[in-house]
Amino acid sequence: MGNIIAQQTPAPKQTQNYSIEGATAHLGNGEVIENSLIMFSDGKIKFVGSANMRIARMGTVIDAKGKHVYPGFIAANTSLGLAEIDAVRATRDADEIGTMLPHIRSIIAYNAESKVVETMRPNGVLIAQVAPRGGVISGTSSVVQLDAWNWEDAAVKIDDAIHMNWPKAFTNGRWWMGEDPGLKPNKDYQKNIDDFKDFFANAKSYLASDKSPKNLPFEALQGVINGSQKMFIHVSGKKEITDAVNTCKEIGIKNIVIVHGGEAEKVADLLKANNVPVILKRAHRLPDSEDTDYDLPYRSAKILSDAGILVGLGMEGDMERMSTRNLPFYAGTYAAYGLGKEKALQLITSNNAKILGIDDKVGTLEVGKDATLFISEGDALDMRTNILTAAFIQGRKISLESHQTKLWKRYSDKYKNQ
Repeated sequence: MGNIIAQQTPAPKQTQNYSIEGATAHLGNGEVIENSLIMFSDGKIKFVGSANMRIARMGTVIDAKGKHVYPGFIAANTSLGLAEIDAVRATRDADEIGTMLPHIRSIIAYNAESKVVETMRPNGVLIAQVAPRGGVISGTSSVVQLDAWNWEDAAVKIDDAIHMNWPKAFTNGRWWMGEDPGLKPNKDYQKNIDDFKDFFANAKSYLASDKSPKNLPFEALQGVINGSQKMFIHVSGKKEITDAVNTCKEIGIKNIVIVHGGEAEKVADLLKANNVPVILKRAHRLPDSEDTDYDLPYRSAKILSDAGILVGLGMEGDMERMSTRNLPFYAGTYAAYGLGKEKALQLITSNNAKILGIDDKVGTLEVGKDATLFISEGDALDMRTNILTAAFIQGRKISLESHQTKLWKRYSDKYKNQ
C-alpha cells in the first residue's frame, strides 16, 4: 500500500496570516514592484506595496528576496476535469451526444480530484474555465479554482458562458471518397448559419411565451439573449469571424467572445468596433495556411493587442488537458515575439479574468481581491526558471505535490545505491 499515489488533500480555509516580503511583484496589470510587500488574511489581499514602508507585518513573514510573486494564472477554454483517460470512454465527459446543447453544464461533470488537475498547480495555473466540447452549441462552461474536494467547493463562477462552434466556410475534400483533397466551399455553410439563427428565434419566442411545454435548451439561452451571459464562439477565418460577429448583432446576442481567432488580425477593426475580445490558441502551432507568415501564430497576440483588442489565452487542442500546465510558457512565446513580458503575463491573468468575468476576484494583485497567488524562484513565463516555492488559493497554502512529482522523487533515487 505504500506505493499508492493518492490525490492531494485540499488545503483548509486560511487561518494564518501571511506577509511576502522582498520579492519582485508582477501585479498582472502591467505594473511591477521591486522589493515588494504583499500581506493577506481571511483569503483576501490586505496590502500591496513596497517593503521599504514602515508598516507592521501580518502573521508569518515569508522572505522572498530574489524571487518573484505573481497572481495565479488563469487558463481559459480548457476541458480540465472533464476527462481523465482518453482511451477509457467512461472517463470522458467533455463531449455530449447532440448538436444544440446549451443546457449541458460542464460544472456538473467536473472532477475536482482529477490527477491531471493537480499537475497544473506546480506551474502556477491555479484557475481554469472548464468548457464543453463538440456539437454546434456545446453547452455551458464554468470557472473553477484547482484545489477542491468537489465541484461545489471548486466553483469560482458557475455558468459563465455558452460555447458554440461556428461552421466552416471551406472544407477539405474527402480523398478517401475520390474527392479533391484541397479546400472547397462548404455548400452547407449558409444553411448551418440559418439553422443557428432559427434556433435562437425559436428560443426567443419560447422565452416570451408561457414556456409550456418546458424546453431546457431554450431556457438555457436566456442569459445569452438578455446579455447577462457571454457567448464564446469558437471560430477561425476572416469570413467566418465576420459572419459570426454580424450574425450575432443581427439576432441580438450582445456579449460575444471569439475563441481561437485564426485570421482575427484581418478583421481587427470589426472586433474593436464591436468590443469583441479574443481568446487565442496556444502559440506553438503551424500557420493556418500556406501563404501565412511562418511566425504569425507567435505574433498574433501583439498584433491584436496593438489594435486595442482585449486578448486572452486558451488551451483547446491536441493533448489540451496535459498541455494546460504549459500555459505560462505559451504566454512566454507571445512575449518573445513583440508583446513583452508584462503584457504577455496579462494574457493569463488580468485579461483572462476580464473576459471570464471574474476580475473582481482574481487576475491581479490588488487589495480586496482573493489571495490567489504564487512565489517563483524566477521568471514564471520561462520554463527554465518557473520553479514555485509556495502557492496560495484564496489564502490557503496549497500543496505543490502531484502524482508526477512523487514518481519523480521515487525513481530519481532508484540507481543511487546500486
